Amino acid sequence: MQLFSKDIEHIQLPNANLIYDAHFLNHNEASKIFNHLNTQTPWQEDDITVFGKTYRQPRLTAFYSENNKSYGYSGIELKTEPFTPILNEIKYKIEEKYSESFNSVLLNLYRNGNDSNGWHADNEKELGTNPVIASLSLGEERPFHFKHKTIKEERHKLLLKHGSLLIMKGEMQHFWLHQIAKTKKKINERINLTFRFLI
Repeated sequence: MQLFSKDIEHIQLPNANLIYDAHFLNHNEASKIFNHLNTQTPWQEDDITVFGKTYRQPRLTAFYSENNKSYGYSGIELKTEPFTPILNEIKYKIEEKYSESFNSVLLNLYRNGNDSNGWHADNEKELGTNPVIASLSLGEERPFHFKHKTIKEERHKLLLKHGSLLIMKGEMQHFWLHQIAKTKKKINERINLTFRFLI
């Protein structure tokens, strides 16, 4: 199903509101930021506990916040770094264009096709009732899968392009799960920045 055909699409789905901005950053901007973040970010790899089993998280992460706010999930407590100038610049650009406010950002580095992020919702209590998540993709294109928890036919896939921005709003984190699946294809690195507001 082709959900997104233009540069910016406002998508209304059951219990969800998505905005996909295919060219939020142009190719040169996106490549410059990707290279900077890839080399300058203090990446960490943690043990993650899912359904009682603990294993190495299949990606690298970093977390930045204002006022030293902390964030954790699945037994992981992320080390908090202060916003850097380049992250502040991206944050302000998103806030200005989409009239949202963010005070933290989680970075994920997917090194190859073996790195992934399993089915989950961004529903931690620190994010509030109906969180707004702004997800910026840099580097290798990866499919973003999302499915409704109770409406089985509501399953979709979106190829997240280099420099694109996906905003998830409304009740989505209550009713939908999303993932970046593993692939056997030989692919390059991808960096994902998910801006959020911690209460």
